[in-house]
Amino acid sequence: MARLNLNRIVAALLAIVTFSLPASAAPNARLDGLFEQLSQADEKEARRIAGEIELELEKSGSPAMDLLLRRGRDAIEAGDTKMAIEHLSALIDHAPDFAEAWHLRSVAFFKADRYGLALSDIEHALALEPRHYNVLYGLGVLLDEMNQPDLAQEAFSRVLAIHPHHEDVTKAMEGIKSQLGGADL
Repeated sequence: MARLNLNRIVAALLAIVTFSLPASAAPNARLDGLFEQLSQADEKEARRIAGEIELELEKSGSPAMDLLLRRGRDAIEAGDTKMAIEHLSALIDHAPDFAEAWHLRSVAFFKADRYGLALSDIEHALALEPRHYNVLYGLGVLLDEMNQPDLAQEAFSRVLAIHPHHEDVTKAMEGIKSQLGGADL
C-alpha cells in the first residue's frame, strides 16, 4: 500500500513538473539566456554555462540569506545533516521563494534518510525553478534509491533535455539501464 501511494505521489510530482515548466519559473532574462545556451552547447562550453547557471541560482538577493545558504552547504559537506537542515529551514522561513534553499535542504534530508521530506522539498524547488537540473538529478537519485528505476530514468531524461552533457546523469543512466535489464533508453 505504501509503495502504491509513493508511486502516485511521484507520478503526480512528475506531472506537476511537466505541466508547470513555462509558467512557474520566475522571470530572469539572464537565466533564460543561459538555459537556452546550455541546451545547445558542446560539452566543454556546457560545463562553463552550467557553472554560470549554478552561480545565478545561488543568488538569494540578500547577504544574510546567502550566509545561511553557505552554512547549510558547508554543514552538508561536513556530514552534519542536522545542522544543515536547521540552517536551510531558517533560510526557507525567510526566503520561501528561493529554489536553491529547497534544493539543498532536500539533499540534507536525503542524506539523513528522510526521503518523504526530501521529495517534498524537491517538489517546492521544481515549482520555483522547473529547469533546475540538479534538483531533477536529485529526484532521479532519490527514485533510484527507492527502487523505482523507471521513474528515475524519466527524471534523468528530463535533466538531459535541459543539460545534455550532465556527467552525473550520464553515469546514472548507465546504472538504470542495467537495472531495467539492458533495454535501450
